[in-house]
Amino acid sequence: MTFLRACIVSVVVVLAGHASAVEPTVNDFSCIRDMTPVRGFYVDNLDGDLAATVAVAEAGQGTYPTGSVVQLVPTEVMVKREAGFNPATKDWEFIELDVSADGTAIRARGFAEVVNRFGGNCFACHVKARPEFDMICEQNHGCDPIPLTAVMVKAIQKTDPRCDAVALTPEESAALQALMSATATPSSD
Repeated sequence: MTFLRACIVSVVVVLAGHASAVEPTVNDFSCIRDMTPVRGFYVDNLDGDLAATVAVAEAGQGTYPTGSVVQLVPTEVMVKREAGFNPATKDWEFIELDVSADGTAIRARGFAEVVNRFGGNCFACHVKARPEFDMICEQNHGCDPIPLTAVMVKAIQKTDPRCDAVALTPEESAALQALMSATATPSSD
């Protein structure tokens, strides 16, 4: 084998074995509506392979590629880390965000231990998704239902404080008001 051919083979082997390391930071999360919408949730890819992420999302099943970001509401994110990063979560990292007009802060992040602001353990819900759905929860995927209607979700997405303001429909306004009333903390008067 010639020296040049040996070098080319070595480069190909190194590139084929290279696994991209995705390390999400607060700068990776901004207006949810800047992401790509698919069936009521949003996707992106921190590793630059948005087309592959969208393809799996649109297919409704399959394994998401490294760097995939899946988000239903502005404050909760799933990021697909590199293969082998956390086999228990199929390499998904769960991230809980604080969002405001000033930007984004990471409230919590991790794998099986992340609990959202309403007391729900992210992994405990997503692990119930049937294998063909790669831990993504939609209706009939095997996950526990969330206590939000589709209209509530749309209203929450539209009112992400990091985004430019958009008008809510009367139905979305009513759904958001009902949600706010249901989650209001009773006063101690």
